[in-house]
Amino acid sequence: MRFTELIASMREEGGTYHQAIPPEWSQGRTAYGGLTASMCLAAAQNAFSGLPPLRSAQIGFVGPAAGKAVIACELLRQGKSTSFVAADLRAEAGLATRALLVFGAARESKIAHLDLSPPDLPPLDPSKLLPTGSSFPAFLSQFDIHIARGGVPFSGRGEHRSFWWVRHRDEEARAGILPLIALADIQPPAIAPVIEGPAPVSSVTWQVDLLSDDPQTEDGWYLVETSAEWAGGGWSSQKMTVWDRSLRPVASHRQSVVVFT
Repeated sequence: MRFTELIASMREEGGTYHQAIPPEWSQGRTAYGGLTASMCLAAAQNAFSGLPPLRSAQIGFVGPAAGKAVIACELLRQGKSTSFVAADLRAEAGLATRALLVFGAARESKIAHLDLSPPDLPPLDPSKLLPTGSSFPAFLSQFDIHIARGGVPFSGRGEHRSFWWVRHRDEEARAGILPLIALADIQPPAIAPVIEGPAPVSSVTWQVDLLSDDPQTEDGWYLVETSAEWAGGGWSSQKMTVWDRSLRPVASHRQSVVVFT
């Protein structure tokens, strides 16, 4: 099922939103985190019409999301400048994803500042895409991926920083905040190439700040940068940035990752 079809077919029932998570969006025993986060966002936007653009999101990946999902939303506060919405996605094993979403309209300001340097990478070559098949997580088949730089997960020889060019194969999901959230979480944890041999690693929390209220990019391509800052005691902290095709930053985010090795 394409991303836009999945989002459009979420049905409202008794104040909650329902959708069966298709197997093609899975990642092991759970759904891809970018999908469940974007489902929470879509439910919030449907539940409370007239919300301004999303500015920030705090996501907790509490448990596995598989099978039938139900999303309940609560408007925590609607002020003049910001609105706060909480969204809980429950699946067959219970609470799976909890999202705190902050919405706010742009306004005039004397402050303009940017301290994010674009990476120096070879030009994107859309003809050289990552092949996806049975040896890869199923959800990767929903995206075109070109690895610009970075190591192979669990090779024990890779860098702890990687850059992937990514776009939705669904041509209707190549602009706007909702599709951007769905692809921003696509990379495996940045520490994975440093680990020798397969090992369970999983994102636990995800903080996203949107740097544009209407992200657009050429041909749907975004560059997702992920860098591990620290690892120890079975945990890792990583920072992430999403750039458009012209290398303008559109999202700044970070994750806490649990490492079972």
